[in-house]
Amino acid sequence: MRYQGSEAYSMEAAERGRERVEREARPSFEVVTGGGLDARVRAGVSPTFVARLRVAVAVAAFLIVLGMARVALTSTTVALLSDNAALTSQISETQSANEQLRIERSVLSSNSRISRIATQNYGMVLPSETVTLDLTDASAADGATDSEHAEATDGEAAQTGEEASPQTDLS
Repeated sequence: MRYQGSEAYSMEAAERGRERVEREARPSFEVVTGGGLDARVRAGVSPTFVARLRVAVAVAAFLIVLGMARVALTSTTVALLSDNAALTSQISETQSANEQLRIERSVLSSNSRISRIATQNYGMVLPSETVTLDLTDASAADGATDSEHAEATDGEAAQTGEEASPQTDLS
C-alpha cells in the first residue's frame, strides 16, 4: 500500500521538471510545412508546368504535320509539272514527226515521180491508143434480153465436171 505524501522528495526531480518545461516552451528547431528543397522534390511537377508542356507538344506536332503536308503538296506539284513538261515535249516531237511524214507522203505520191520510176526502172510507157468497149450495143445486137443472158450463165455455172460441155453456136 501506498500512502500519499510518504515519499521522499528528490531535489533533482524539481530541477529536471523545470528543464523540461523550458525545453518544451522553446523548441530547438521550427517545422514549416511545404517549405524547403526537399518539399519541392517530393511534390513533383506542378500542374501548370504539365499543362504548358502539353500545349507546347501539341503546337510542335501541329507544326510538324503542317510542314509534312506542305512538303507533300510541293513534291506532288513538282512531279505533275515535270510530267506536264515531258508530255508537252512529246506532243511537239509528235507534231514535227507528223509534218515530216505528210511532206514525205506528198513527195512519194506525186504523179511525176511515179511516172518517172515506171518508165526508167520498169520500162513502162503510156499507151498511144485507147480501146473503148460498149457492152450495151453488143447485147442489143444479139437480141437477147438480160434475163435470158442471166439464165444461160447460171446454167453453165451449175454444170460441173464431165457434165459441163462447151456450147457451140451453129447458126
